[in-house]
Amino acid sequence: MSVQRKTIDPTTVIAISGVALALLCLVVSKHPAANAWTVTRPHGEDPAQDDAHGRLAMIPEEIPAPGLRDVFWRVMQELSQDRVAFVAAGVAFYLLLALFPALAALVSLYGLIADPAAVSDHMRDMAGVLPPGAFDILADQLQQLVLRRETTLGVAFFVGLAIAIWSTHNGTLAIFDAMNVAYEETEKRGFIRLNIVALAFTVCAMIAAIVTIGIVALLPAVLEFVWLDPWKETLALMVRWPLLLALVFSGMTAIYRFGPSRQPAKLRWLTWGAVLATAGWLLMAFAFSWYVEAFADYNAAYGALSGLVGLLMWIWLSICVLIVGAELNAELEHQTAKDTTTGPARPLGTRGAHMADTIGRSVH
Repeated sequence: MSVQRKTIDPTTVIAISGVALALLCLVVSKHPAANAWTVTRPHGEDPAQDDAHGRLAMIPEEIPAPGLRDVFWRVMQELSQDRVAFVAAGVAFYLLLALFPALAALVSLYGLIADPAAVSDHMRDMAGVLPPGAFDILADQLQQLVLRRETTLGVAFFVGLAIAIWSTHNGTLAIFDAMNVAYEETEKRGFIRLNIVALAFTVCAMIAAIVTIGIVALLPAVLEFVWLDPWKETLALMVRWPLLLALVFSGMTAIYRFGPSRQPAKLRWLTWGAVLATAGWLLMAFAFSWYVEAFADYNAAYGALSGLVGLLMWIWLSICVLIVGAELNAELEHQTAKDTTTGPARPLGTRGAHMADTIGRSVH
């Protein structure tokens, strides 16, 4: 008699995760330390001079343990108050709508330097970070786009490329809005400036995607024509993954720097959130793919939509990780009275950034 493996309904896991998150937020809000905030003068002194909590820190590494505890509890509280899961869900929706126009633009740009018919094969090496079934949806769409692609560099080609990029940039705008939530900013950029920044960011992201394909997929093909010792070839193939992580880290940093509507923070105040988001995204991607393949029976729950649902959840989790990194960066800035923004040092209240213009509360 065969034993049928019992599968777990993904909706059950989502519900359990939601309950766990709600309980965690409740514990944080009820924790004695979380309710012991002091607003302006901890211990009766000017908070800007409270160096025991890192108020005079010039870089994040100078914040001592008590200050890091302040940062931790404020991040936990902000994750609840900013409704990160719901904000990420909205961004994931817009990114899903922007995904297929982005693929169309990617095929057009990729066709300028390589055979677009091979783009899905070149991307297959990166399928491990996606849930099972999600890459098949992307591969099918890529093949259809290749068949319909305009092969000549005429007006139709550039018009189609422009429409695809414009449709994709709405996803970039959604990410920018999420960064404003994390940094507690309101959108102050005008319509023209905001869309120019978003379009430029979108084009750079597509170029980065092409570079990523080149690093991950084309490097083995190049090595076939270059004679190397076996150990050198193995080393070259191993190096591509750290390069990919470096590219992801750079993308995270760029989002934190240019996404929120504020005076940009210095790079040193963006590093730790980008490190956390990069490591968290990598762990999430492989863990979620393993979970879907090993436990979740998406076909039984969602039928023909299983691959699409898995992809949507993957995007949602990715945005959650991205926002958590932004919250960490924001609260690290919030811990010090020193100017964390680019340009010459300015006093509190004149820096053009809420987190740099105010001092976060301390836990006592």
